[in-house]
Amino acid sequence: MQAVLEAAAQVFEHHGYGAATTNRIAERAGVSIGSLYQYFPNKDAILVALARQHIADSTAMLQPHLQRLGSSARWDDVLPDIVDAMVAMHALAPGLHRALFEETPLPSTLRAELDRLEDRLVDLTANALAADLGPSPVETRLPARIVVSAIEGLTHRLVLRPPPDVTPEEIAREITDLVRIYIQKHTPSANGPPTSPANGFSGAVAS
Repeated sequence: MQAVLEAAAQVFEHHGYGAATTNRIAERAGVSIGSLYQYFPNKDAILVALARQHIADSTAMLQPHLQRLGSSARWDDVLPDIVDAMVAMHALAPGLHRALFEETPLPSTLRAELDRLEDRLVDLTANALAADLGPSPVETRLPARIVVSAIEGLTHRLVLRPPPDVTPEEIAREITDLVRIYIQKHTPSANGPPTSPANGFSGAVAS
């Protein structure tokens, strides 16, 4: 089964969802099509298995950083490592990532797993932000949700379809800077309350 999954990952990476066939995957794996069908009834079943494997690998890659957040590390200290990990995950196999999450619908149960992983990230981020902000009237859960969504969305868009002559390291640095500016908007200054929404990002940049 693992040989089929590894072959399928390569086929989806290089040919995309539309051109990937079970015959092509079986040939790449060096197994008969009958052997493939013993494990997977069709290529969508293979994609689901690859998506579950991707979720497990992503969780494992993020786990050290999530543990740091859960042990009262400052959000700003962990942020660059989280962004670097997200960029690395997307850059590892961009074609496969597009096939998994753009080119084919995933079952609702798998989407629910992704939602639970996102909720966990939001919870940890909200707690870390609350600890960083100290006594403050600012509610951290919505900013945490926006931060997690921004990192995921920007990473997905910019790493899977990178601008010309831009490296993953540059992308990670720019996303980190953007998130820091947004968080600064919610940070109480020495002279008063957090920057109000009416002031927009200009107040955060100037502070």
